[in-house]
Amino acid sequence: MARACAGDLDAYEDLVARYTAAAHRAAVLLGAGDDADDVVQEAFVKAYRKLRWCRADTAFRPWLLAIVANETRNLHRSRRRRDALVLRAASRADPSVSGPDDPAAAALAAERRAALVAAVGALDERDRDVLVCRFLLDLSEAETAVALGWPRGTVKSRTARALHRLRARLDADLTKGVGRA
Repeated sequence: MARACAGDLDAYEDLVARYTAAAHRAAVLLGAGDDADDVVQEAFVKAYRKLRWCRADTAFRPWLLAIVANETRNLHRSRRRRDALVLRAASRADPSVSGPDDPAAAALAAERRAALVAAVGALDERDRDVLVCRFLLDLSEAETAVALGWPRGTVKSRTARALHRLRARLDADLTKGVGRA
């Protein structure tokens, strides 16, 4: 550990080889499931980045396992946010557009949602980020500015431009769909 803290990459490589199995086992037991490999990799990267601040007499294994536990908790939080987002998006389906007794309307609504998701996904990263924050995550302009690290005025202008681009993309897709019919 002392050599790794001093910047010896070979020493850190030895630590990685020695503790990968224990870190993986901890991630699985803490609930990372299929994402355990990703959790372990991220934990080793974070441990490496923090080596310059560690004490040479620190035991590596407990320190690493604490990082694995934190990464697993982060994974659980992101899963909960993603699941909540999916549920919120599903609950926004307008019941007046498609009722349970109208399969044609339900299919049309599903098609429209799929087209919207595809159009948002096709936008560039900045446009997609601002629209997701503002409309899918229900963040205010101020919250979006904090989340994205942008000035509030930038959020406002990018939201307007992103909505314009999204409308244009949806209109183009709609026009293509009419030509196929």
